[in-house]
Amino acid sequence: MIEILSTGAVNSVQDLGRTGYLNAGVGRSGMMDAPALEIANLLVGNDKGAAGIEVALFPFRLRFEADTVFAVAGADCPAKLDDRQVPGWWAMNAKAGEVLKLGLPRSGARAVIAFQGGIDVPLVLGSRSTDLKSVFGGFEGRGLHRGDRLALAGTSRRVLRMEGGYGADVSALRGFATENDEAILLRVLPSAEYAAFTGEALSKFHETDWLITNDANRMGYRLSGPDLALTRKLELFSHGIMPGTVQVPPNGQPIIQLTEANTCGGYPKIANVIEADLWKLAQAPVGARLRFEATTRDTAIEVLRQQRAFMAELAADAALMRGWN
Repeated sequence: MIEILSTGAVNSVQDLGRTGYLNAGVGRSGMMDAPALEIANLLVGNDKGAAGIEVALFPFRLRFEADTVFAVAGADCPAKLDDRQVPGWWAMNAKAGEVLKLGLPRSGARAVIAFQGGIDVPLVLGSRSTDLKSVFGGFEGRGLHRGDRLALAGTSRRVLRMEGGYGADVSALRGFATENDEAILLRVLPSAEYAAFTGEALSKFHETDWLITNDANRMGYRLSGPDLALTRKLELFSHGIMPGTVQVPPNGQPIIQLTEANTCGGYPKIANVIEADLWKLAQAPVGARLRFEATTRDTAIEVLRQQRAFMAELAADAALMRGWN
């Protein structure tokens, strides 16, 4: 069991998302930075899809009510377990009564916390994720509040033999942190209405640094930059959209759909961010700049294959390094 001591309203229980229900109008939800959750889960000995906590508002504090193992991943934020520093991408033992505190990120926007056994909340349509927009799943269908107590699945309470814990080197998967004034590079594929935009609009789309506005949340990010014009007026039926879809409403300013996006929409679609780069959006704060780089389907598949190969190798290494008492 853990108790939430301080939090923000959008911090929530998430797993890898709710799949298979888009045709019924049910979105995916899930951890915005899915690879970070997978890595944190592998470090603590879980299945990669076990439910953890997504922290987007800081500071965040929780108290452990039983001995367990936890890992912090995602944003580069100062973290302490009582008076001990907790490195990022690192698994550690926690004893009953100890307090974990996460401070404001130095870079990135969302931290991920995984716990041995995963957070034990009911499965809703095959997932433990919180759908904040539709108010179901997760813990009572809402963000976390001070005083909430969350159960952890499993009763083994195994502890790491390595008292200082151990971690993962993620630089091969995620590169190194960009400087605050650098645009975040996102690889994109052309979407259904790509050819309906003017040549000038397409050039602007790929050559402009787009600003993430204050209108940004788990549903999507509205961007600010030059207007993107169509070659002609389009009247479209609503049709399916996915996390990573970039739509352009009549005002010409793009919107990137994210984990709690509507399942369909009628705005023209100019591009799709490739799956392997979606985590970058999770770690892009309001005010960050984005740059869209055209890529190919083969490249998108290869990058995703490399990401999955990294996870498979980490799973094997973590099993050897972890050890249990």
